[in-house]
Amino acid sequence: MAKPHFNVREAGLFSQCLLQGVEMTRIESPQYLPSVDRLLNTPTVQNFACDHGLALVTRCAQSILARARLRVLAGESTDMATLIQSLSEEIEHILLPSLRPVYNLTGTVLHTNLGRAPLPQSAIQSMVDVSRGASNVEFDLETGKRGDRHRHAEALLCQLTGAEGALVVNNNAAAVLLTLNSLAQRKEVPVSRGELIEIGGAFRMPDIMARAGCKLVEVGTTNRTHRADFDAVIGPKTALLMKVHTSNFEIKGFTKSVSDKDLAGIAHRYNLPFITDLGSGTLIDLEPYNLPHETTVTEALASGADLVTFSGDKLLGGPQAGIIAGRRDLIDKLKRNPMTRAMRPDKITLAALQAVLRLYTNPERLTDELPTLRLLTRNPVEIEQLAGRLASVLQDCCKKFEVAVSQTHSQVGSGALPIDKLQSAALKITRPDVRRPGSALNRLAKAFRKLPVPVIGRISDDALWFDLRCLEDEEAFVRNLQDLEMS
Repeated sequence: MAKPHFNVREAGLFSQCLLQGVEMTRIESPQYLPSVDRLLNTPTVQNFACDHGLALVTRCAQSILARARLRVLAGESTDMATLIQSLSEEIEHILLPSLRPVYNLTGTVLHTNLGRAPLPQSAIQSMVDVSRGASNVEFDLETGKRGDRHRHAEALLCQLTGAEGALVVNNNAAAVLLTLNSLAQRKEVPVSRGELIEIGGAFRMPDIMARAGCKLVEVGTTNRTHRADFDAVIGPKTALLMKVHTSNFEIKGFTKSVSDKDLAGIAHRYNLPFITDLGSGTLIDLEPYNLPHETTVTEALASGADLVTFSGDKLLGGPQAGIIAGRRDLIDKLKRNPMTRAMRPDKITLAALQAVLRLYTNPERLTDELPTLRLLTRNPVEIEQLAGRLASVLQDCCKKFEVAVSQTHSQVGSGALPIDKLQSAALKITRPDVRRPGSALNRLAKAFRKLPVPVIGRISDDALWFDLRCLEDEEAFVRNLQDLEMS
């Protein structure tokens, strides 16, 4: 009997197979492969079935035996222990959650692909509390009758922004779509050509307007739009005027745009609503935190906007949500739109958003309790000290590479403050002994992504960069590196 090949990870299962008398004879012909039934009746696999269900284990057994047949036909060999090990790995792969926590070391704080804003502990606890059982999501405890789910966040939003009413939907694109469909269906909406933006995923403002059932009227030019341009296109079919704050880019040089205040004045002169899409949206002035100014919701309303739309999971630091705030009569009209039901948030989102909004009632504690603001305002010296402590740890893990502390710049991300950079520090991993290190760096990045908690960095300038601005749990990160497997 030939001894099967196995690695350290397989040793435990291999020993178990020996103790149970599993055959170790090499299988070199498809006719000697076990049947599905025979594989399922081995003691180890019966344990798999008890833990994970017979139906799942059966399907996985069928898959690994089909692949084993192809390998044997190609001239390879196998044995029962190897098949059982393959079955174990197949089950593990199937059951591994596809949505998992990761370490965001990309240098983009609000990374759309990595979930944007991290939630504060109070929001997480609120989500857990309402998830455990029944809640009054649409039940009025005062009257004992059906209630309005939108009221759970409305009072705080109105208090924090000065709006008369507010409505929460599932994201900001939905907020814009619902607003336009409710107020401008089969009518015209003039928008400056310089504001016809495309956001991530090839999602374009003209497409949203078309789906909302309104007609886009392009005004001005890409770089210059004047008040007279809007006066020239307003007519009987005009439903409203709209200002779209650009995301991910900024036009500079020979430019001209109509301010929110002036655009509101034009709209109100013609008795039209004025809508502002802030995109990112913030409830506080960021300048006292040494961050660039971003128009707040309160400022937009004070400039004359009748409705303001913005995101919940960007600068606000909450869960994914789209928020509409402004005139009560317009909010009520949006609520009556049948599309509102299709876009409504669930109880978990509302619980998290309400918890985050409560933090804004005490701005002095925001940097301590709101992770987004804490990460955006993190001291670069603290980040560099963290990089210094971790450099030797990563060097031990990546012996063929060179690890160094390097100055870098983080970015806010998700279209917020698109041209502004934040001073930071990173671990720069290079392979100076290789002329073209791209393949080696890609393999290394993949190894980090295969960790129990995947580590996501960025590759640029012939280096793998780990920006440490968003790394707060140093001890857990170091423990996670113990499972790094380098090929």
